[in-house]
Amino acid sequence: MIRIKNLLIIIKSNPLTLFATIILIVMLVLALFPSQIAPMDPQKAHYDALRSPPTMQHLLGTDYAGRDVASRMIHGVRTTLIIAFSAVILSKTIGFFWGMTSGYFGGWFDLLTQRIIEVMLSIPSLILALLLLAGLGSGRLTVIIAIAVGGIAGTVRIIRSSVLTIKNMAYVEAAKAMGTHPIIIIFRHIAPQCFAPLLVVASVSLGGAIFAEAALSFLGLGITPNAPTWGSMMSVVAENYLRPLWWIAIFPGIALTLTIMSFNLIGDELRDRLDPKLKGEVKDN
Repeated sequence: MIRIKNLLIIIKSNPLTLFATIILIVMLVLALFPSQIAPMDPQKAHYDALRSPPTMQHLLGTDYAGRDVASRMIHGVRTTLIIAFSAVILSKTIGFFWGMTSGYFGGWFDLLTQRIIEVMLSIPSLILALLLLAGLGSGRLTVIIAIAVGGIAGTVRIIRSSVLTIKNMAYVEAAKAMGTHPIIIIFRHIAPQCFAPLLVVASVSLGGAIFAEAALSFLGLGITPNAPTWGSMMSVVAENYLRPLWWIAIFPGIALTLTIMSFNLIGDELRDRLDPKLKGEVKDN
């Protein structure tokens, strides 16, 4: 594991990682204090500035209803990060425990688990999320669940592969020989060794979760349509393709690209530092 005191050294050693860290810090600050930073109310319509391009009063312009694009983008950061982090935490928690039990106990449970995982992996995550939302309906909680379900299978497979290696080590075999309960062996001897690959997979999955939330919002299946999210802001341009406003698509798109890229860069750095064996495997999540 990387010690906290070495994090700054790691960040400074790679300019891309430093850049990604700065972007994520900015996004985190915006998510924590949107009302204090946003110049205007994101829901307030300025009828004297309908479809206004970027000006000194509206730095990123206004949308078709006269709402300030910059304010809506800033308030959208909190929604996007809450959904992404919640979905990743839920999916990785389920996948972590499922993968550990499947890899450790094996037998019919592991065989059944692998068949279920193969079915889940055969369906693209975004398509699976669309199917779940079609059945559960839209809303913040259902979006979180829909995105989380798509990330479980890959996590189970990676954690299971780690457990299959760890459970054959000498100290685990010694614990078995001493009659230690399997649950104690799993949580005391195996689980700590699986935290590194879990952290790598989670960091990479955050970018995918943000993209999934934006895609669902773009398709009109995210949270409340009137809520400010980057995906719903860009969908307005698609709905009004006869009179497109470039600034409504460009600025949220840039923010979305920078955020996803930053999480992927951080994930790549963690992968190289914590578990190089995962290189090329985490992309399935």
